[in-house]
Amino acid sequence: MTVTAEAINASSIEAPATRTTAIKATGVMKWFGAGEAKTTAVNNVNLETWFGEMVYIVGPSGSGKTTLLSVISGILKPDAGTVTVEGTDIWNLSNDKLADFRLNKIGFVFQDYHLFPRLTTAENVAIPLILRRKSWHDALIEAKKYLEIVGLASRADLPPVKLSGGEQQRVAIARAIAGQPDILILDEPTASLDGDTGHAIVSFVKKNILNDKRCILIVTHDSRIEELATRILKMEDGRLTGWEKGADQ
Repeated sequence: MTVTAEAINASSIEAPATRTTAIKATGVMKWFGAGEAKTTAVNNVNLETWFGEMVYIVGPSGSGKTTLLSVISGILKPDAGTVTVEGTDIWNLSNDKLADFRLNKIGFVFQDYHLFPRLTTAENVAIPLILRRKSWHDALIEAKKYLEIVGLASRADLPPVKLSGGEQQRVAIARAIAGQPDILILDEPTASLDGDTGHAIVSFVKKNILNDKRCILIVTHDSRIEELATRILKMEDGRLTGWEKGADQ
Protein backbone atom coordinates (compact mmCIF):
# COMPACT_ATOMS: atom_id res chain seq x y z
CA MET A 1 0.00 0.00 0.00
CA THR A 2 1.38 3.42 -0.96
CA VAL A 3 0.02 6.83 0.05
CA THR A 4 1.15 10.01 -1.67
CA ALA A 5 0.21 13.58 -0.79
CA GLU A 6 1.62 17.09 -0.93
CA ALA A 7 1.96 17.03 2.85
CA ILE A 8 1.81 13.92 5.01
CA ASN A 9 0.48 14.56 8.49
CA ALA A 10 0.23 12.39 11.56
CA SER A 11 -3.52 11.96 11.26
CA SER A 12 -3.25 10.53 7.74
CA ILE A 13 -1.94 7.24 9.11
CA GLU A 14 -4.19 5.25 11.39
CA ALA A 15 -2.47 4.27 14.64
CA PRO A 16 -2.28 0.55 15.40
CA ALA A 17 -4.92 -0.22 18.00
CA THR A 18 -2.54 -1.91 20.43
CA ARG A 19 0.37 0.55 20.17
CA THR A 20 1.16 3.87 21.79
CA THR A 21 2.85 6.91 20.30
CA ALA A 22 6.64 7.02 20.51
CA ILE A 23 7.43 10.16 18.52
CA LYS A 24 5.19 12.91 17.23
CA ALA A 25 6.48 15.82 15.15
CA THR A 26 4.19 18.68 14.17
CA GLY A 27 5.00 21.44 11.69
CA VAL A 28 8.74 20.93 12.01
CA MET A 29 10.91 23.40 10.09
CA LYS A 30 14.69 23.65 9.95
CA TRP A 31 16.74 25.94 7.77
CA PHE A 32 20.38 26.93 7.45
CA GLY A 33 21.95 30.21 6.39
CA ALA A 34 20.22 33.54 5.82
CA GLY A 35 19.08 35.79 3.02
CA GLU A 36 19.79 34.47 -0.46
CA ALA A 37 21.89 31.69 1.05
CA LYS A 38 19.02 30.41 3.22
CA THR A 39 18.23 26.73 2.64
CA THR A 40 15.21 24.88 4.04
CA ALA A 41 16.36 21.42 5.08
CA VAL A 42 13.11 20.28 6.76
CA ASN A 43 9.88 21.82 5.49
CA ASN A 44 6.68 21.54 7.55
CA VAL A 45 7.10 17.88 8.48
CA ASN A 46 4.39 16.09 10.48
CA LEU A 47 4.85 12.48 11.49
CA GLU A 48 3.96 10.00 14.17
CA THR A 49 5.61 6.70 15.05
CA TRP A 50 4.54 4.01 17.49
CA PHE A 51 6.29 1.58 19.76
CA GLY A 52 6.82 -1.78 18.08
CA GLU A 53 7.61 -0.21 14.70
CA MET A 54 10.79 -0.15 12.65
CA VAL A 55 10.24 2.92 10.46
CA TYR A 56 12.43 3.89 7.52
CA ILE A 57 12.84 7.43 6.24
CA VAL A 58 14.01 7.12 2.64
CA GLY A 59 14.97 9.62 -0.01
CA PRO A 60 17.86 10.92 -2.10
CA SER A 61 20.95 12.55 -0.62
CA GLY A 62 20.19 16.09 0.51
CA SER A 63 16.48 15.44 1.02
CA GLY A 64 16.65 16.34 4.73
CA LYS A 65 16.53 12.84 6.21
CA THR A 66 19.47 13.16 8.58
CA THR A 67 18.50 16.70 9.60
CA LEU A 68 15.02 15.45 10.50
CA LEU A 69 16.51 12.65 12.60
CA SER A 70 18.75 15.14 14.38
CA VAL A 71 15.72 17.28 15.24
CA ILE A 72 13.69 14.28 16.41
CA SER A 73 16.53 12.96 18.59
CA GLY A 74 17.20 16.24 20.36
CA ILE A 75 20.52 17.02 18.66
CA LEU A 76 19.45 19.89 16.40
CA LYS A 77 16.81 22.42 17.48
CA PRO A 78 14.04 23.11 14.95
CA ASP A 79 13.31 26.65 13.84
CA ALA A 80 9.57 25.98 14.07
CA GLY A 81 7.25 23.19 15.16
CA THR A 82 7.20 20.75 18.05
CA VAL A 83 8.65 17.32 18.75
CA THR A 84 7.28 15.11 21.51
CA VAL A 85 8.93 11.85 22.53
CA GLU A 86 6.80 9.67 24.80
CA GLY A 87 4.61 12.73 25.38
CA THR A 88 7.47 15.02 26.40
CA ASP A 89 7.99 18.19 24.36
CA ILE A 90 11.75 17.78 24.16
CA TRP A 91 12.54 21.28 22.88
CA ASN A 92 10.85 22.85 25.90
CA LEU A 93 13.30 21.11 28.21
CA SER A 94 16.30 22.91 29.69
CA ASN A 95 19.68 21.99 28.20
CA ASP A 96 20.53 19.78 31.18
CA LYS A 97 17.18 17.99 31.12
CA LEU A 98 17.39 17.52 27.36
CA ALA A 99 20.85 15.97 27.73
CA ASP A 100 19.51 13.61 30.40
CA PHE A 101 16.52 12.78 28.21
CA ARG A 102 18.74 11.88 25.25
CA LEU A 103 21.01 9.82 27.48
CA ASN A 104 18.18 7.79 28.99
CA LYS A 105 15.59 7.59 26.22
CA ILE A 106 17.38 7.73 22.86
CA GLY A 107 20.12 5.58 21.34
CA PHE A 108 21.79 6.93 18.19
CA VAL A 109 23.91 4.89 15.79
CA PHE A 110 25.88 7.21 13.53
CA GLN A 111 26.76 6.40 9.95
CA ASP A 112 30.50 6.51 10.72
CA TYR A 113 30.12 4.52 13.97
CA HIS A 114 32.14 7.08 16.04
CA LEU A 115 34.07 4.39 17.90
CA PHE A 116 37.13 5.49 19.86
CA PRO A 117 40.18 3.81 18.28
CA ARG A 118 42.28 3.71 21.44
CA LEU A 119 39.59 1.97 23.47
CA THR A 120 38.72 -1.69 23.35
CA THR A 121 35.38 -2.82 21.99
CA ALA A 122 34.04 -3.32 25.52
CA GLU A 123 35.31 0.08 26.63
CA ASN A 124 33.52 1.74 23.72
CA VAL A 125 30.25 0.09 24.72
CA ALA A 126 30.81 1.04 28.38
CA ILE A 127 30.87 4.80 27.67
CA PRO A 128 27.11 5.49 28.03
CA LEU A 129 27.08 3.34 31.18
CA ILE A 130 29.85 5.46 32.67
CA LEU A 131 27.80 8.55 31.82
CA ARG A 132 25.00 6.98 33.85
CA ARG A 133 27.41 6.95 36.81
CA LYS A 134 28.21 3.26 36.85
CA SER A 135 31.66 2.32 38.09
CA TRP A 136 34.24 1.46 35.42
CA HIS A 137 34.35 -2.14 36.63
CA ASP A 138 30.56 -2.61 36.56
CA ALA A 139 30.25 -0.79 33.24
CA LEU A 140 32.73 -3.14 31.57
CA ILE A 141 30.94 -6.21 32.89
CA GLU A 142 27.61 -4.90 31.61
CA ALA A 143 29.14 -3.82 28.30
CA LYS A 144 30.24 -7.38 27.63
CA LYS A 145 26.65 -8.53 28.09
CA TYR A 146 25.55 -6.17 25.32
CA LEU A 147 28.39 -7.38 23.12
CA GLU A 148 27.08 -10.89 23.67
CA ILE A 149 23.64 -9.75 22.48
CA VAL A 150 25.14 -8.58 19.18
CA GLY A 151 27.31 -11.69 18.87
CA LEU A 152 30.66 -10.08 19.64
CA ALA A 153 31.55 -11.36 23.11
CA SER A 154 34.79 -12.82 21.74
CA ARG A 155 35.83 -9.38 20.42
CA ALA A 156 35.46 -7.54 23.75
CA ASP A 157 39.20 -6.89 24.26
CA LEU A 158 40.03 -5.92 20.67
CA PRO A 159 40.33 -2.34 19.37
CA PRO A 160 37.90 -1.30 16.61
CA VAL A 161 40.65 -1.41 13.97
CA LYS A 162 40.77 -5.19 14.39
CA LEU A 163 37.07 -5.54 13.51
CA SER A 164 35.32 -5.75 10.16
CA GLY A 165 32.91 -3.01 9.07
CA GLY A 166 29.92 -5.15 10.01
CA GLU A 167 31.40 -5.89 13.43
CA GLN A 168 32.06 -2.21 14.06
CA GLN A 169 28.45 -1.48 13.18
CA ARG A 170 27.30 -4.06 15.72
CA VAL A 171 29.56 -2.51 18.37
CA ALA A 172 27.91 0.84 17.69
CA ILE A 173 24.50 -0.82 18.08
CA ALA A 174 25.58 -2.46 21.35
CA ARG A 175 26.71 0.93 22.65
CA ALA A 176 23.41 2.52 21.60
CA ILE A 177 21.30 -0.09 23.38
CA ALA A 178 23.48 -0.22 26.50
CA GLY A 179 21.25 2.33 28.18
CA GLN A 180 18.13 0.39 27.14
CA PRO A 181 16.68 3.33 25.16
CA ASP A 182 13.04 3.40 24.13
CA ILE A 183 13.95 5.06 20.82
CA LEU A 184 16.76 3.69 18.67
CA ILE A 185 17.88 5.75 15.68
CA LEU A 186 20.22 4.52 12.94
CA ASP A 187 21.62 6.86 10.31
CA GLU A 188 22.44 5.01 7.06
CA PRO A 189 23.40 1.77 8.86
CA THR A 190 24.28 -0.05 5.63
CA ALA A 191 26.09 2.77 3.80
CA SER A 192 29.59 1.34 4.21
CA LEU A 193 28.64 -2.33 4.16
CA ASP A 194 28.20 -4.81 1.34
CA GLY A 195 24.65 -5.90 0.54
CA ASP A 196 24.65 -9.19 2.45
CA THR A 197 26.27 -7.72 5.57
CA GLY A 198 23.96 -4.71 5.56
CA HIS A 199 20.87 -6.85 5.24
CA ALA A 200 22.11 -9.13 8.01
CA ILE A 201 22.71 -6.17 10.36
CA VAL A 202 19.24 -4.67 9.90
CA SER A 203 17.62 -8.12 10.06
CA PHE A 204 19.47 -8.72 13.33
CA VAL A 205 18.23 -5.40 14.74
CA LYS A 206 14.64 -6.21 13.83
CA LYS A 207 14.79 -9.71 15.31
CA ASN A 208 16.78 -9.00 18.47
CA ILE A 209 16.41 -5.31 19.33
CA LEU A 210 12.89 -4.33 18.23
CA ASN A 211 10.08 -5.04 20.68
CA ASP A 212 6.68 -3.62 21.60
CA LYS A 213 8.29 -1.14 24.01
CA ARG A 214 10.85 0.21 21.55
CA CYS A 215 10.62 2.23 18.35
CA ILE A 216 13.39 2.10 15.76
CA LEU A 217 13.93 4.79 13.12
CA ILE A 218 16.30 4.19 10.22
CA VAL A 219 17.43 6.70 7.62
CA THR A 220 18.45 4.94 4.44
CA HIS A 221 18.44 5.06 0.68
CA ASP A 222 19.29 1.35 0.47
CA SER A 223 16.42 -0.41 -1.33
CA ARG A 224 17.97 -3.78 -0.48
CA ILE A 225 16.69 -3.59 3.11
CA GLU A 226 13.23 -2.11 2.49
CA GLU A 227 11.55 -5.49 2.92
CA LEU A 228 12.47 -5.41 6.61
CA ALA A 229 10.61 -2.19 7.41
CA THR A 230 7.34 -1.97 9.29
CA ARG A 231 6.61 1.31 7.51
CA ILE A 232 8.47 3.45 4.97
CA LEU A 233 8.24 7.24 4.90
CA LYS A 234 9.43 8.96 1.72
CA MET A 235 11.20 12.30 1.86
CA GLU A 236 12.23 14.77 -0.83
CA ASP A 237 13.28 18.43 -0.72
CA GLY A 238 12.70 18.57 3.01
CA ARG A 239 9.12 17.27 2.85
CA LEU A 240 7.49 13.93 3.53
CA THR A 241 5.96 13.05 0.19
CA GLY A 242 4.41 9.65 0.83
CA TRP A 243 4.47 6.46 2.84
CA GLU A 244 3.92 2.77 2.41
CA LYS A 245 3.54 -0.25 4.61
CA GLY A 246 6.43 -2.66 4.91
CA ALA A 247 6.38 -6.25 3.81
CA ASP A 248 5.27 -7.53 7.22
CA GLN A 249 2.13 -5.35 7.43
